Amino acid sequence: MRIDTAKVIVCSPGRNFVTLKLVTEDGITGVGDATLNGRELAVATYLTDHIVPLLIGRDARRIEDMWHYLYKGVYWRKGAVTMTAIAAVDMALWDIAGKAANMPVYRLFGGASRDSVMVYSHANGETIEQTVEAVAQHQKLGYRAIRAQCATPGQKDAYGVPKGGGRYEPAERGLPKETTWATEPYLQFTPLLFDRLRREFGPDLHLLHDVHHRLRPIEAARLGASLEPFHLFWMEDPVPAELQEGFRLIRQHTTTPIAVGEVFDTIYDSYRLIQEQLIDYLRASVVHAGGLTPLRKMAHLAELYHVRTGCHGATDLSPVTMAAALHFGLSVHNFGIQEHMPHTETTDKVFPHAYSFADGAMHPGERVGLGVDIDETLAASYPYQRAYLPVARLDDGTVHSW
Repeated sequence: MRIDTAKVIVCSPGRNFVTLKLVTEDGITGVGDATLNGRELAVATYLTDHIVPLLIGRDARRIEDMWHYLYKGVYWRKGAVTMTAIAAVDMALWDIAGKAANMPVYRLFGGASRDSVMVYSHANGETIEQTVEAVAQHQKLGYRAIRAQCATPGQKDAYGVPKGGGRYEPAERGLPKETTWATEPYLQFTPLLFDRLRREFGPDLHLLHDVHHRLRPIEAARLGASLEPFHLFWMEDPVPAELQEGFRLIRQHTTTPIAVGEVFDTIYDSYRLIQEQLIDYLRASVVHAGGLTPLRKMAHLAELYHVRTGCHGATDLSPVTMAAALHFGLSVHNFGIQEHMPHTETTDKVFPHAYSFADGAMHPGERVGLGVDIDETLAASYPYQRAYLPVARLDDGTVHSW
C-alpha cells in the first residue's frame, strides 16, 4: 500500500487552512491538517518542496517509521513549521490506516475509553454583564464547561473578545495589529469576573480561563490564589512555558489547576512539567505537536503522573484536526477535556465530517478513518489571504507576550 500521489491544498473559507491529501496505489485517500496560524505558507512550502518528494513510493502502513524518518532524518529537528508538516503526514497516514482496516481511527488505538468527549467553548464579553450573557447562551446550547474571557476596563483590544458581537477570530487580514496590555488592572479585575459568574451560575458549571502567557510566575501565582474561591476547572497558559521551572513557583502558591501546552511541538517542551506534576492538563494539539503518533506517547507519559489531556481546538485548526483530536480524546485513558470552537458553516462545507456535538460533548463518529474529507473544488473557490495574529505591547511600548 504505497503512496502514489500527495497534494498540498491551501484555502481560506473565512480563514486560512493548509491540508495535505495522500492517495495510495490502492486508491485509498488520507487527509492531514497542516495549518499554522499566521505562517500557513511556510508549512505549505515545507511540505511541497521538502516532504512530498520523500513520500512517493513509501509504504503508507509504516506510520511509526515514517514519523521518525521525517523527524530524525532531516537532522534539523523541532520547530512549529517542521512539526506541523510532520503532523499532516501522520494524520493522513492514520486516516488511510483506518480506511484500510474498515474502522474509525479510535478503534485502532484500542477502542473507546469513554462514551463521548466532553468539550468546552468560549464565552466572551466587553463587560462582565456581556460575559454573563455569553456564558448563559453557551449553557443553553448544552455546554457543561465554558471558558470565560472579559475585557479589563480601560484596556483596548482585549484578548479573546470579538468586536461587534461576532465570532472571535484573532488572525486579521493584512499586517499584524498591535494591542496593549497592562498586568495590574487585569490581576485586580479577573477575580471580580469569576466571583460574579459563580454567584450567577452556581458551583456545578465548569469555568475555565485563558491567561495566554502574559504573566510572570509570581503574578500567575497571585492570580491562581485569588481565583481559588471560584474553583476553576483550569487556569490556562499562565506564563510563557519556555522556562518550565517557572511553574514550580506557581505551584507553591496556588491549588488552582494549571493547563498549558498549545504552543508545544514535542514532548521535550513538557516532560519536566509532567514528571514534577507542575501542571494538571496538557494542551498540546495534534497538528502542532507532530501528529497522533507522538501525542499519544505524551499522553501515556502524562498518565503516569496524573496529568490529563485538554487539547487545543480553536478555529485556527481545521476540522481535520478536530476529528483527529476527538479520536485521540475518545481513546486515551487520561483524557480531561477538549476545546471546541465551532467552525463557520462555510468551513464545514469545505471539510465535510462525521463528528457531532450534543449535550456538551462530541463524538468522532463511526465513519472509517478520521471521518473527515476536503471538497477540493469548493476549497479552490476560497483562495489564500495573508493574515497575522496580533502583537502586544506594554503601555511604555515594550513588546509583550500576546
